[in-house]
Amino acid sequence: MKQLLITTIAAVLLVGVVSVIAEPEPKVLLMHTPDGIEFGIWGNTKREQPAPTLIVLATTIENTLNSAYYRHCGNQLAKRGYLCISINLPCHGDQRVDGEPEGLPGWSHRAARGSDFVAEFNNRLSKVLDHLVKQGISDPEKIAACGTSRGGFLALHAAIYDPRVKCVAGFAPVTDLSVLREFKSTSECQLVREFNLINRAKDLAGRKVWIVIGDQDKRVGTDHAVQLAREISKESRKLKLPSRVTLHVLPEPRGHTIPDGADRMAADWIFQEIGPDQ
Repeated sequence: MKQLLITTIAAVLLVGVVSVIAEPEPKVLLMHTPDGIEFGIWGNTKREQPAPTLIVLATTIENTLNSAYYRHCGNQLAKRGYLCISINLPCHGDQRVDGEPEGLPGWSHRAARGSDFVAEFNNRLSKVLDHLVKQGISDPEKIAACGTSRGGFLALHAAIYDPRVKCVAGFAPVTDLSVLREFKSTSECQLVREFNLINRAKDLAGRKVWIVIGDQDKRVGTDHAVQLAREISKESRKLKLPSRVTLHVLPEPRGHTIPDGADRMAADWIFQEIGPDQ
């Protein structure tokens, strides 16, 4: 009898293991809008109703959506019926132009030449949202954005540009490009000053903004993230709007790294602000 019980328990455990193995992680689907803008989707796309959608920004589409670290709160929200989408950041992937540096040095290169890469990015992302809404994939009333570092910078700019972004979460976001070493020679460029999110706090007044940063982040500047949150709050009061900015400064001795547990905190916040899948 004892042997039979042990065998039965082992069989149940084995079924559980097989069940876990039989549920592979979603793959990134690369797609294009009718006018050729590439975007990626991660999550369950087999749905009858438009889904709550989280824009996730970090680097390239595949590096972002294939990374549990960069997906952050998307990992938890996908389990609640959300879709994660992404596009290539300026100077990343197919957005790098021949002859220019890749990544942040490319941004500095463009800023020095007066090329408004933020406006180009916002326009491209909004066209992707247009397409997803028109196709019945995304619910236009339940769109959130999140981003890491440079991705957080662009997520906040996207929220300013497109009111369909109901809430935005920045993970150790860049707030002022001139703080970055890549912009040492271009810190005084007009576009770099215009892109400074602290100077755009008025445009985020009354908006649902969530920010987390480590207490020792010298790369993007812990104090700059704090200043952005305070400016948004101040501008909200000036305009007699509810202050909806949430700031978390958490112990993080590793510097420019997302503090442990921040992804779950952001997921709960977005879920509370936007609500569940219908």
